[in-house]
Amino acid sequence: MGQLQDQVTFVTGGTSGIGAATATRFLAEGAIVITADIAGDPDHLLDVRDEAAVAAVVASIVEAHGRIDVVVNAAGVAGGGPVHMVDSDEWDRVMDINLKGTFNVCKHVCAQMITQRSGSVVNIASIEGIEGTEGGSVYNASKGGVIMLTKSMAIDYGPNQIRVNAVCPGGVSTPLLHSLIDQPGMEDYRAKMLGAHKLGRFGEPEEIANAVLFLASSEASFMTGSAMVVDGGMTAGLSGGFFGEF
Repeated sequence: MGQLQDQVTFVTGGTSGIGAATATRFLAEGAIVITADIAGDPDHLLDVRDEAAVAAVVASIVEAHGRIDVVVNAAGVAGGGPVHMVDSDEWDRVMDINLKGTFNVCKHVCAQMITQRSGSVVNIASIEGIEGTEGGSVYNASKGGVIMLTKSMAIDYGPNQIRVNAVCPGGVSTPLLHSLIDQPGMEDYRAKMLGAHKLGRFGEPEEIANAVLFLASSEASFMTGSAMVVDGGMTAGLSGGFFGEF
């Protein structure tokens, strides 16, 4: 028996990166997995900014399966720059997908979970929601919002036995990351970012999916309101390289 055997799970952003790795991991653990995304081949084409569309997808899952046991909010986009250089439309785009999209999905899934008096919500945040980064602006703000939303939801829904947690990845080898760091002129930034990870490498989507699985499963039955950092030591502190390798 898998850790999520026969549990109904809903994964947004489920056709690429962390979302796709999570969907694959959940399937291996016996879950019934329903994916949503704006591209690829998901079960539902869905823009999480569209609340009516989100409500319709959630209703269709409940109609088909009678419940939703786990939801993973992995839909997200990058964006940023110094504030005076960020266009208002770009600010709205990133906030609407990363933060409002998470809100939209949680709003309609949690309404169902209340009737069940059970459920697990896992929101994909970022270490950039915990600490600032140069030019992070809107992305950092959106992911910081996801973390605070997670904590507030944990308080609100704990009495209904609904657990709400977040995962905060560091640099992970996803199309989203590489669309940024593999651009011409980004070589120095890429090297600095890689060097900030104390394990000397970026993470793999499957490694984040393992953390998501833990939080979603009964193994984390006493965890709610947590923002779990999975970052290869990036936020552990400053390394000056004084002692080299042992």
